Formats: sequence, structure tokens, C-alpha cells
Amino acid sequence: MIVIDHQPSRVSVSVFGEFTLPDYKEFEEVVNYKVKFEGPVDLFFDLSQMADFTLDVAFEEIKFSRAHADDFRRVAVVTDSQWVTWSAWLSQTFVNADVEVFDNAGKARQWLDEADGDTAE
Repeated sequence: MIVIDHQPSRVSVSVFGEFTLPDYKEFEEVVNYKVKFEGPVDLFFDLSQMADFTLDVAFEEIKFSRAHADDFRRVAVVTDSQWVTWSAWLSQTFVNADVEVFDNAGKARQWLDEADGDTAE
């Protein structure tokens, strides 16, 4: 299950339990809408409560990342999983964004907020 929240120029996603293809499709719809009307966005992805993901999600993520290479400015991933950390760094090869992995949601949000302050100057 996922919970999606979006603010101006940011999409926040939290995954609970298994991350399935319908969940990922819901995420894609929100991002596509935001990018269409706002341009590149920041992404906050909290995977700390994710139990597992399906193989089709992994394939969809690669396709989506390649199709949206210029649609993200910063991506903050929250996880304590080495596998998810590795896949986040791998995804960075497909997108032109700053990707950082955090073990704490507060630190991830702070990083995104600080970066917003840098762009306003």
C-alpha cells in the first residue's frame, strides 16, 4: 500500500507492506500530472516500512526512470535496506537528479527543504 502527498514542486510517497504494480501506477499518475503542470519536481520516497516489492515494480521503475530522466530535481529515499539503497544508486544512472539515501525521514525532508532554500536565492 502507498500513501501519496503532493505539495508545490514535490511528491511524497510512503510505502507500507508490499509495493505492487498498481501502487507504482498510482505514483506514476501523480508524477505525470505534477510534471505536466509544474515541470521538474522533488521526490520524497519513504521505503522504511516497505516489506517487499514485486518484480514487475522493479521493471516498471526502470522504464519510468528512463522515460522521466529530466523530470526530477532531487530524490530523497528513506530506507535501511542495503538492496533498496543499491537500487536507488543504480536508478541515479537513469535520471538527471541528485539522489540521496537516508535512514531517517526527518533528515531526508530537511535535505529537500534546504535545497529548496538554495534555489530561491
